[in-house]
Amino acid sequence: MEYKDYYKTLGVTKSATQDEIKKAYRKLAIKYHPDKTQGDKAKEEKFKEISEAYEVLGDPEKRKKYDQLGSNWKQYQNFGGGAGGQGGFDWSQFAGGGQQGGNFGGFSFDGDPGGFSDFFQHIFGGGFGGARTGGRRSPGYKGRDIASEMSITFDEAYQGSTRIINLDGKKFRIKIKPGVKNGQKIRLAGKGNPGVNGGPAGDLYITIKVIPNPKFKREANDLFADLNIDIPTAVLGGKAEVETPDGKTVSLKIPAGTSCGKKLRLRGKGMPYYEHPSKHGDLYVETKIAVPTKLSKEQKNLFEKLKKLN
Repeated sequence: MEYKDYYKTLGVTKSATQDEIKKAYRKLAIKYHPDKTQGDKAKEEKFKEISEAYEVLGDPEKRKKYDQLGSNWKQYQNFGGGAGGQGGFDWSQFAGGGQQGGNFGGFSFDGDPGGFSDFFQHIFGGGFGGARTGGRRSPGYKGRDIASEMSITFDEAYQGSTRIINLDGKKFRIKIKPGVKNGQKIRLAGKGNPGVNGGPAGDLYITIKVIPNPKFKREANDLFADLNIDIPTAVLGGKAEVETPDGKTVSLKIPAGTSCGKKLRLRGKGMPYYEHPSKHGDLYVETKIAVPTKLSKEQKNLFEKLKKLN
């Protein structure tokens, strides 16, 4: 049985990080994917080798077991991979105790694991000594998911938007619904890494990062903003113009005797609900009383009179 150097297959060193392994796999998978190789058997075989290597190295648990095998692989080859400690090494730890159809690191097999090499089957598939279960073929395996991030403006989060992103040479159209939240994940089914042995492709998950807006603070679907009013309006009451997140302004009634820090609500002027864009949260404005710093002589006299009256 031939030893498989998965690091060499992906073109990385043994000290490579998981991110480096993932990037190397993506690059090779795009190059050798069957959709692009047009029936080239050699390239299809290369794609299988790449997928097998990433199935091991892309999983920290499998990679750990594979690295454990390391210098002992010749013993494994010489003794046929038999379980039970042949050659002074307990191979059962690599495949669920040597039981046929075992489970390794959550990756289950039932007989022939989807066209992977004998090396993979013996080490990770539980098929010690070349045993098979009647030649049955396992179904293909789903490709790995891809995760990425995308920054959008507050206005895009409010109104919704469509973006085109480029990942590893592939362009994806992302539709952003109104009301999307910071940190929310958008799933594009089947846009992840290619499947193995005819299995479905993984998914693409985009984490949305909403750039903060200096005017509005968001809590769930409600928005909060400051509203500056002058002293006469605060004392006597009146009207104030409030900018809403859709770019329009509305006239808000200010009750007489409004103190600094009072919250006034505008119903339905907050963020749209993500799944129900016709429904909105509320907009709360907190009053800030603007104290004049430059007064005319007449204004000073009036304030002096008011002070004496109080």
